[in-house]
Amino acid sequence: MMETKIPVGVSSCVTGQQVRFDGGHKKSHFVMGELAPFCEFVRVCPEVGAGMTTPRPTIRQYEKHGVIRLVETKNDTADYTEQMAEFTDRALQELGQLQQLLCGYVVAAKSPTCGMKQVKVYHDGGVRKEGVGLYTQKLMATMPWLPVEEDGRLNDPKLRENFILRIFCLHDLYQSVGHDPTPANVVAFHSRYKFTLMAHSPEAYRSIGRMVAHMGDKTPTEFFEQYRLALMQALAKPASRKNSTNVLMHLQGYFKRALEPDQKAELSRIIHEYRQGLVPLLVPVTLIQHYLTLYPNSYLAQQHYLNPYPQALKLRYGL
Repeated sequence: MMETKIPVGVSSCVTGQQVRFDGGHKKSHFVMGELAPFCEFVRVCPEVGAGMTTPRPTIRQYEKHGVIRLVETKNDTADYTEQMAEFTDRALQELGQLQQLLCGYVVAAKSPTCGMKQVKVYHDGGVRKEGVGLYTQKLMATMPWLPVEEDGRLNDPKLRENFILRIFCLHDLYQSVGHDPTPANVVAFHSRYKFTLMAHSPEAYRSIGRMVAHMGDKTPTEFFEQYRLALMQALAKPASRKNSTNVLMHLQGYFKRALEPDQKAELSRIIHEYRQGLVPLLVPVTLIQHYLTLYPNSYLAQQHYLNPYPQALKLRYGL
């Protein structure tokens, strides 16, 4: 159990609260079962917040003359667009003033307010699945650094791992650096994330490194906001097998003088098997962690890549 739980926003129905249009919920067993021990959830239901009842008539996004409105499905004169906009502005202002800033957000898929992708937008000619929920759209525009994911997409092992990695990273950034970064704190944090960044985006690793080297050119607040955004955007790009293999070979290099010939051969074989897709990432990482206990290295021991989140979440089994 972590000492400080990670603040994460979540659609109320995803936590099991009965706030959906039919009086039901969309409880996520991953969110409420596996993730809950590590997170402090901030529950939000935009429909209820905007004054709608439970149960209530269904609503949808309806586009007319290039403008998207939030209306009842069977009565498009019942328009909630302004109510939702007012609630969204108020809610996001409150979220931005939390003592512990949000480190992620889980939204309800397909919802006309909360959906992140492929929300149905109706128009006189039919329907298109290209919309974003009105609340979530404003959330992502207001907090572009914030990891946001849909409850349904969290069933995908790779999307789940990537989202969880980002919320733990952002929490670490807030805890380690805060909003008044000193060069020493920033360099120490950035150093820990060297291999994580290399796995997700070698290009971003280099560009963010240059940003850190010239942090004195900006005010602490300006630097922190730019660094946070660049870091989160880089990690949102999933780590490829090619990049991860390159990172594993870099880590292997730190043991070249310590390992016995048979140990070197074993590690090389396991990395090769990972590159071919024969074993999950967990296998070479576990072996490297084992060698790290036999041959301690203080630099590697503090590398985020080797311990990005609690083992109990079992996230690297499917990578």
